[in-house]
Amino acid sequence: MHRKLLLCLAISAALVACKQESPTVAATPPAPVSTHAFTSAITAPDFGELVKQLASDEFEGRAPGSNGEELTVNYIRDQMQRIGLQPGNGDSWFQDVPMTETTADPDTVLKIQRNGAAEELKFGTDMVIGTRTGQPEIRIDNSEMVFVGYGVDAPEQDWNDYEGQDWKGKTVVMFVNDPGFHTSDAQLFDGKRMTYYGRWTYKFEEAARKGAAAALIVHDTAGASYGWDVVKNSWGGAQYDLPAAEDKEPRLQAQGWLSAEAARRLFAEAGLDLDKAYTDANRRGFKPQPLKAGLSLDLKSTIAEKNSRNVVGVLPGGKRADEAVLYMAHWDHLGKHEGQEGDNIYNGAVDNATGVAGILEIADAMAHQATPPERSVVFLAVTLEESGLLGSQYYVNHPSFPLDKIAGVINIDAMSVSGRTRDMTVTGFGSSQLEDILKPLADGQKRTLRAETSVQSGFYFRSDHFNFAKAGVPALYAGGGEDLREGGIDAGRRAAEAYGKERYHGPKDEYDPLTWKLDGTVEDLELLYGVGKQLASGDAWPNWHEGNPFKAPRDAMMKAAPEHSTGE
Repeated sequence: MHRKLLLCLAISAALVACKQESPTVAATPPAPVSTHAFTSAITAPDFGELVKQLASDEFEGRAPGSNGEELTVNYIRDQMQRIGLQPGNGDSWFQDVPMTETTADPDTVLKIQRNGAAEELKFGTDMVIGTRTGQPEIRIDNSEMVFVGYGVDAPEQDWNDYEGQDWKGKTVVMFVNDPGFHTSDAQLFDGKRMTYYGRWTYKFEEAARKGAAAALIVHDTAGASYGWDVVKNSWGGAQYDLPAAEDKEPRLQAQGWLSAEAARRLFAEAGLDLDKAYTDANRRGFKPQPLKAGLSLDLKSTIAEKNSRNVVGVLPGGKRADEAVLYMAHWDHLGKHEGQEGDNIYNGAVDNATGVAGILEIADAMAHQATPPERSVVFLAVTLEESGLLGSQYYVNHPSFPLDKIAGVINIDAMSVSGRTRDMTVTGFGSSQLEDILKPLADGQKRTLRAETSVQSGFYFRSDHFNFAKAGVPALYAGGGEDLREGGIDAGRRAAEAYGKERYHGPKDEYDPLTWKLDGTVEDLELLYGVGKQLASGDAWPNWHEGNPFKAPRDAMMKAAPEHSTGE
């Protein structure tokens, strides 16, 4: 009894940092009652049962703010209670995440004014545009347009596309990806691997910091790693963001994309050749080029303030209950598309019912292991990943443990269900010392660690661990490899390609007990469980490897808390 009392006091102190309590959840239909007899081990039947429920039609695609959300978050809470976790947000299982819903008028046009004439660019065909300001109407009148190469200011790379001008009130036009990408110059930035400077999110953030009124990215399929249809579909309809009060960074009045065809016309009218611009922008010392045009915009949007929820459970630690290891997966998906003929429920079985099932299976194993963890272990199911990693961003702003008390984060997003592999993919391979814990465990399964195949696509910046990384907390994002023990690399790549073309973000991403091969999924979970178990039972403080851009904030944390060892 005395030990339990000490544990409760310790964990209560650790959770003081999570000040914002969620209101009582409104009465909702009860989640489906399963007759499945769960075990505490990580098994294919248990994992499959969890995915089957989360990806069922009854959950309606798990859209934030929908009835599907109510069923989903209550089901996750019920599973955490079954496992024996404790509420992880004070005395609540939920953390309210405020969100601003912005829906741009699809009839919006961009006017490009030049020499008294104006060309109108149409939404969806020539461009997409939106605002993060939360304002229902944005007016921009004849804003000077300037081509800024890749829109990058990277002092450590001796690269500044913005140098030498005052950018207040201007509209900047730029390329996607990193300098060096379009010319295959391995000497620039990180060669083929995309850095954060290549992500469209960074480019809009940097343009806002420079004081620009608007920013437009020129689309190309190779640089973005997806076609124009993805851009058009992603920016059409409702867009979600955290309220401005939750994100202190400056915001542009308007931001969006230009189609390659519209960009080519824009450059040609300015006397510039788009193909030559790609070459020029990849030379060190590039200077911004005026496009000899002004942008005018009357953007009307429908604004609504809403809420979604993260689900937070915690397994209290022993000797160091005020320190934590954090497992995370996003529960949200794309919901039910009203008016769509045929199957209109986007079930999100792989993306990301598998991740949620994964952290629940690991939680069950850890809660019942012979030796309880010495550090607390947080199991976090976040919302709004599909809308820009917003749920994890909110948690990082309002963590249940101070960030300098989190030893590491393990993110699970879209697990492989193709069978056992000889390898394991570590997205962002070579980033942190968490991989040093993973490697010998993988060796024990006779598996090798490797980087993601499409390093140019920037997948490391496209899942929830990235918000922790930006804050300095080491984060591991790893999953099934592509070298299948039955079929080899060719079979693994064919399976991945088939998922991407036929099921990803579509209504066919459904649980399929007949074709899913979960023996490999179980092996992946056992490795990720092993990383967290070792980290939770020890006293190491992993860091980022030298040269990683996230090492500086981690070093600052460790310096401010000298009792922490960096693990180096």
